[in-house]
Amino acid sequence: MPGAEQGNKCNTRGSLRDQNGLKGGFKRPNGYNRISVVPLITPRMVADLAAGCGLELAGVAPAGHIPDYARYTEWVGAGMAGRMFYLTDHRAGVRADPRLLLASARSVIVVGKLYNTGAPRSVDPRPPGRGWISRYAWGEDYHGIVRDGLERLAGKLRDAVGRAFDYRTCVDTAPLLERSLAARAGLGWIGKNTCLINQLHGSWFFLGELLVSLEIGVGIPAPDRCGSCTRCLDACPTHALVAPGVLDARRCISYLTIELRGPVDSELQPGMGTNVFGCDICQDVCPWNRRAPATGDSRFEARHFAPALDELAQIDRAEFRRRFRGSPVERAHYDGFARNVGIARENCKRDG
Repeated sequence: MPGAEQGNKCNTRGSLRDQNGLKGGFKRPNGYNRISVVPLITPRMVADLAAGCGLELAGVAPAGHIPDYARYTEWVGAGMAGRMFYLTDHRAGVRADPRLLLASARSVIVVGKLYNTGAPRSVDPRPPGRGWISRYAWGEDYHGIVRDGLERLAGKLRDAVGRAFDYRTCVDTAPLLERSLAARAGLGWIGKNTCLINQLHGSWFFLGELLVSLEIGVGIPAPDRCGSCTRCLDACPTHALVAPGVLDARRCISYLTIELRGPVDSELQPGMGTNVFGCDICQDVCPWNRRAPATGDSRFEARHFAPALDELAQIDRAEFRRRFRGSPVERAHYDGFARNVGIARENCKRDG
């Protein structure tokens, strides 16, 4: 799910060597780690540097205990993470504080990468017999794209401060409460649909983080602008949004079509409609996405979004790998994708 805090296999840790060739992340002979205070670097400067790396949004949060962690543990304790064990195992505790990922971290730079293409919405009418693939998976897989942007940003920061520092890049799969960090950094507010919403850009963007040992001024959190609107809660066909800002993943179409291995509860199958990978409904109905800008990055141009279900039902494992190579759709695996297609076809027959 776009914005979900997941495992940590795609993390990159590194440092920028100083002129003496000393590499960050290791203690100097006297036991002193580099912790740089750089008062001249402001959130505005960070945002400008990020823009030069193709990252449209950027802000800074302090590296420290995350107040939302208590709410996260309550959510996990209620069983709402379902079978996403990477959210509930030993990595759960790491989400309490970014410094558990990088001990020398003093600031967390949070970036947003737009992926909206301006193409049709999932709630718009479409020809019969067509499935739906979530907008974030229409183009190339985003992990490498965002990670490369973060690495470039680390290099630009090195040039700006003129010294080495420790850093670690995290893209979606790191055990971080990234939406909480993004809200603290001023990128937006966490909406009733649990997505991070930016007043100008809506919610169609990926998040990434750069943990740094630099002390940087932090951003100003944005006010919650959802107001009395409940369109996302009202539109969810499986009633996964059990309260404003509370998602029961066990009922979420994105969880059911991407993360869940094995059969889907028969009670939930009708609500899945023709979604074969992910779901955009709660974002498509959000008023803040009406005027959300489209990305200029051709890597996110739509390759898949409303495929013919009968055609999808015919593909074998080899064709699945060929067709969706380099796409987020690979995460569902062939068996899960075939299951989703079967459910969507049954829903088409039932709904006429």
